[in-house]
Amino acid sequence: MAEAVQTGTGGTLPAVATGKRKTSVARVRVTLGTGQILVNGREYEEYFPREAHQLYARQPLEAANAATTYDISANIKGGGVTGQAGALRHGIARALEQIDPNLRSTLKRSGFLTRDARKKERKKYGQRGARARFQFSKR
Repeated sequence: MAEAVQTGTGGTLPAVATGKRKTSVARVRVTLGTGQILVNGREYEEYFPREAHQLYARQPLEAANAATTYDISANIKGGGVTGQAGALRHGIARALEQIDPNLRSTLKRSGFLTRDARKKERKKYGQRGARARFQFSKR
């Protein structure tokens, strides 16, 4: 196991954080490196084939100007591809905040530290869906 290293900004490496979105949970580990991102043991370009998901997951690194400074290893479970990309983004932002607490204002202002609490609403009994009702016939 790698030994924790104190950074000059008050944080420690490796930084471990959890990100969540919908039903997806991402356990993210950030270490010093060259900018490589591994998701479930695969390159993140391979794991997220859509460029929109790749850009979405990298946003916290771009905001912190740390795209080529850290290596990221993530283990993601649950949900779909979009939820997993959101969970990865949330986890990366939390880990960067652990490494450098001065980044908190930048990450918070961009909305990366806020957990997106929107989930699929459950279907209710006596209704066709979560909010939709069965068709009403007056006569």
